[in-house]
Amino acid sequence: MIVTIVGLGLIGGSMAIDLKRCAFASTIYGVDSNKEHCQKAIELELVDAIKPMDEAIWAADLAILAIPVDAILKTLPEALNHISKNSVITDVGSTKYEIIQSIKDHPKRSRYVAAHPMAGTEYSGPEAAIKNLFQEKVCIICDKEKSDEDAIESVEKMFRALYMEPLYMNAKDHDTHAAYVSHISHISSFILASTVLDKEKSSKTIFDMASGGFASTVRLAKSSPKMWAPIFKQNNENIVEVLETYIKKMEDFKDFIKNDDKEGLLKMMEKANEIKRIIK
Repeated sequence: MIVTIVGLGLIGGSMAIDLKRCAFASTIYGVDSNKEHCQKAIELELVDAIKPMDEAIWAADLAILAIPVDAILKTLPEALNHISKNSVITDVGSTKYEIIQSIKDHPKRSRYVAAHPMAGTEYSGPEAAIKNLFQEKVCIICDKEKSDEDAIESVEKMFRALYMEPLYMNAKDHDTHAAYVSHISHISSFILASTVLDKEKSSKTIFDMASGGFASTVRLAKSSPKMWAPIFKQNNENIVEVLETYIKKMEDFKDFIKNDDKEGLLKMMEKANEIKRIIK
C-alpha cells in the first residue's frame, strides 16, 4: 500500500516508522511545508521520498493529515480534490467537529475518515518520532456513518497495524470528551509552568527543587504552542465550560486552605482519589 503522510513531526513521523516496520506500507511519501523537516525525514528514513502535496495525495492509497488542526481545515478540502477514485484520506487532529463541518458538502466527503489517535509526547519535529508510540492506545473514529465502508475498513486496518483499538463516537461528543481528558491537561500544565516561571526568576532554583511530581505535572507545558493554540481555539466552547468547572474547584480548594477547613480539604482530595478506579 502506498501511504502519504502530510506533516512529518512527532505523530506523522512515528506513524511512518511503524507503518513501514509492520509492512502495512510498501512506500511512504512525505509532505511538509518545512524544508528542514523534509530533509530530516529523509535522513532518518521516515519516508521514501518527499513530493508536492498534489502529487503525493494522487499517488496514495491512503493519505494521512498529521498537521495542526487549523492547517487541516485549509488542507483537507484541497487534499480531497486531489485524491484518486478509490483513495482514502484520514487525519489525526485533536478536534473533530469543525473539521468535519468544513467538508460536509464536498463531493468526495465519503472518502474521508475523521480520526484521533490518543497518543503523543511533549516533543515535536521529525527527531521526536519514535517506534511503538501508538501501541495499546485508543483511536477515536468519528461520524463513521458518513464515510464509505471500504474507507473505514482501510483506516481501521491501518490503526490496528499500529496496535491501536478503534472506538467510535460522534464528533461533538468527541470534542467534549477531549476537552476534559486531554485539552484541560495541557492548559493546566501551561498555566502551572507560567505561574512558576513568573515567581521563580532563577531557573537554577527551579531545577534544584524540581522533583518527579513537578516534572510530570509540568511536562505537557513543553508541547508545541503552534499545535495547541489552534486546538484550544477550535474547541473553545467545550474548553471554556471545562475551565469554568476547573476554576470553581480551584476556588473551593483555595477557600478550604484560607479558612483552615481541614475536613473540606480532606473530603475534596479523597473524592479526587476516586480517579484511581479509572486510571491504574
